[in-house]
Amino acid sequence: MKVLVVGSGGREHAIVTSVAKSPRVDKIYCAPGNAGIASLAECVAIGAMEFDKLVAFAKEHAVDFTIVGMDDPLVGGIVDVFEAEGLKVFGPRKNAAILEGSKAFSKDLMKKYHIPTAAYENFTSAEDALTYLETVKMPIVLKADGLALGKGVLICNTLEEAKAGVKEIMEDKKFGSAGNTMVVEEFMTGREVSVLSYVDGKTIKIMSSAQDHKRAKDGDQGLNTGGMGNFSPSPFYTKEVDEFCQKHIYQATVDAMAAEGRPFTGVIFFGLMLTEDGPKVLEYNARFGDPEAQVVLPRMKNDIIDVMEACVDGKLDTIDLQFEDNAAVCVVLASDGYPVSYEKGFPITGLEKFDGKDDYFCFHAGTKFDENGTIVTNGGRVLGITATGKDLKEARAKAYEATEWVDFANKYMRHDIGRAIDEVK
Repeated sequence: MKVLVVGSGGREHAIVTSVAKSPRVDKIYCAPGNAGIASLAECVAIGAMEFDKLVAFAKEHAVDFTIVGMDDPLVGGIVDVFEAEGLKVFGPRKNAAILEGSKAFSKDLMKKYHIPTAAYENFTSAEDALTYLETVKMPIVLKADGLALGKGVLICNTLEEAKAGVKEIMEDKKFGSAGNTMVVEEFMTGREVSVLSYVDGKTIKIMSSAQDHKRAKDGDQGLNTGGMGNFSPSPFYTKEVDEFCQKHIYQATVDAMAAEGRPFTGVIFFGLMLTEDGPKVLEYNARFGDPEAQVVLPRMKNDIIDVMEACVDGKLDTIDLQFEDNAAVCVVLASDGYPVSYEKGFPITGLEKFDGKDDYFCFHAGTKFDENGTIVTNGGRVLGITATGKDLKEARAKAYEATEWVDFANKYMRHDIGRAIDEVK
């Protein structure tokens, strides 16, 4: 098979790494890819939103299967464009990707189908939102409705902060048109857990749980980021939690989308909050999380092509989805200053130390080749250093050990990824 992966981050590097393990695949393309992906796939200089060029490339190179990693092209309708040209593609159609593309839509869906989530109201007017804020308890959560690179969520502790947040999202348009509509949501407390799933429109198969670290600094301080590290499985995702979610959240979401005439095929990411009142949905994503993919996919036993084809063909019920009885931890190496401002173009050393090691991974998120062919930094999140081990404690020690193997100017990381596992006896 010839496979095309669309995207350029650590998530796509993890996907390409899994695809490369499949004995069914002998050629991988990635558009646009990055310097790390280039060791496994032929990188193609086509942007993820250049749908016509991507279709033309897939046809010209007789691509058998396309995997879309990123949210923007999915919400933009890339799957519909590929399908219209008779091309096999993994991911939700535009009318289903709205599950991530509009937080207002997903909240209304959960309310309609009684899927547990936080209380909320949607607003298209800043004035109405400000009036509403006078009536609610603090803290409160403000969410830009559309895509905002994982950063369009503000947790406001006071009324003053909340009013400033409304101005930021709806008037100053910090997140662009994503802030034309805003969700004001009850602040939930508890442990956050991420659960990825494969879906074929009717059947859902749950992957191993994971737990993200969104804040930029140690101790969950600083600004929200796309994710500074992750671990899998989450010790807080118990059998009881799984049973509740299987009954009230997972299949209910798939059935709700089908009932709305928006059957979902691809990956649904469930962001859950384990509250005192039981698990509730924080958010949906319509694709693999990043860096969740970097800890979940290395643990998956199945051939990823078999699973994804089953989703597209509506035969996911025939797949016995299995994961290794181990653990994985990912520590993101970022550019100091991320997520606000940072410099790029610094040479990265030590990457060769990962060669030939089956239980260590260096997933490239923001890298490129400079004019001399040297791999240099090219983003806020640069590398996802991942290790597997017999348990979370071993995987964590190995991941942090491996962060010392590579270096670049302005290298920054959190030192407490997976610290929560120390709380579990």
